[in-house]
Amino acid sequence: MTTPATLRATAEEQAAHLPALLARAEHLAGAVLLGAHGRRRAGVGDDFWQYRPAQMGDSRRMVDHRRSAMGDQEFVREREWQIAQSVMLWVDQGASMRFSSSGKLPQKADRVRLLGLALAILLLRGGERVGLTGTALPPRRGTPQILRLAELFTRDDETDYSPPEHRAMIPHARAVFISDFMGGLEGVQLALTKAADRGVRGVLYHVLDPSEEAFPFSGRTVFESIGGTVRHETLMANDLRSRYLDRLAERKAELQRLCALTGWQYGLHHTDGSAQSALLWLYGALDARAGGVA
Repeated sequence: MTTPATLRATAEEQAAHLPALLARAEHLAGAVLLGAHGRRRAGVGDDFWQYRPAQMGDSRRMVDHRRSAMGDQEFVREREWQIAQSVMLWVDQGASMRFSSSGKLPQKADRVRLLGLALAILLLRGGERVGLTGTALPPRRGTPQILRLAELFTRDDETDYSPPEHRAMIPHARAVFISDFMGGLEGVQLALTKAADRGVRGVLYHVLDPSEEAFPFSGRTVFESIGGTVRHETLMANDLRSRYLDRLAERKAELQRLCALTGWQYGLHHTDGSAQSALLWLYGALDARAGGVA
């Protein structure tokens, strides 16, 4: 079983090939962040914005010694460009993700966890606040957050298909959903609608095993979900191919339609592809200027 430390080491190796990201998003200048900092209107300039108490993960160079000398607490002098956005991740932990058509390919779960954690490392290095959707891990900065994310990413969900977590969306933040999206799309629609209502923009990243694209089955075949809740046996699997491919195309089109309606971006990745290329695409997709389908 993959341990948090192993997952982190692998993710950091992937992240090391890319520069640190200072995510740019046009609507985040007036973002509403929950917690101690309250509402802030920050731009991209070098002007002084505020003093704030030093936090774990801040470097010593950030401490303003003159302001800190006025009391017993250390303070950091923040400028406009240092006001970080919050990025919320949802990485599908459902049983359907524990599928691989070949021992030479990673399970979808392994790939999405790696991408999710590597992306978090890049964002945290760029000064962003990163956490999970929902209430399990609110966005924070600093290296300790990487270990918290790694630990939560290694927890499997025993349900066959997990819907995206839509609770506790921070207004005007960014979000990334990574999944095979093989379950019902009602949960996806609900999450994207709630996100749009709060001004949250993001990326929906569709990860599939190559066999799920090609449907290379013929003759007698038993199809069974990883969790065992769905089972279908056929003597002529090849007769199902065209119908399956049509439904898969419809699903992709519906996901892209939902993204277009809510201002999100849609990307597609196959587990036989390069994890580094996938990470680079995700990394760039969080830039407000990026667009298109991977």
